[in-house]
Amino acid sequence: MKPILVTVSLILVATSAIAQHSHQSTAPAETGQAQFAAIAEIVTMLRHDPDTDWSSVDIAALRDHLVDMDNVTSMASVEVIEDGSTVTFIVTGEAEVAGSIQRMVLAHSPMLAQSAGWSVSATPEDDGASMTVQVQSEQELDQVLGLGFFGLMTIGAHHQQHHFMIATGRSPH
Repeated sequence: MKPILVTVSLILVATSAIAQHSHQSTAPAETGQAQFAAIAEIVTMLRHDPDTDWSSVDIAALRDHLVDMDNVTSMASVEVIEDGSTVTFIVTGEAEVAGSIQRMVLAHSPMLAQSAGWSVSATPEDDGASMTVQVQSEQELDQVLGLGFFGLMTIGAHHQQHHFMIATGRSPH
């Protein structure tokens, strides 16, 4: 329970600092690029936390993860196979993208299963990974098909905490 409380207080500190900054300046608030913004948000949180263990901070690992997210979102191809109440997403890409796909799909599948309550499995493939989702109802099947692979990858409010754990040198999985 304590890490959740610490995270919430860090978010409040970062939000407060951003709000104070926006009232003190007429400078633009947007950083101009999503990966840079995500890193800047974590850096602000870390700098405002007097208990930050700087010897374990690893912003480069966070950056690598954000590159994986970008590779999968921007450059992966997805084939959808529907078989009754089971949907398999075959996600592929070339070289570097294939590695990003494997890391993202294999790490996110258990989170999706936990968040949505569906049976979810993932398997690495030579050029990416496959993710199979089994549901219990027609409505759930419609949801999985409507969201598709990319929508499913966003399920679960764990991403921000996940990024914080990577940046502070802790395993998020």
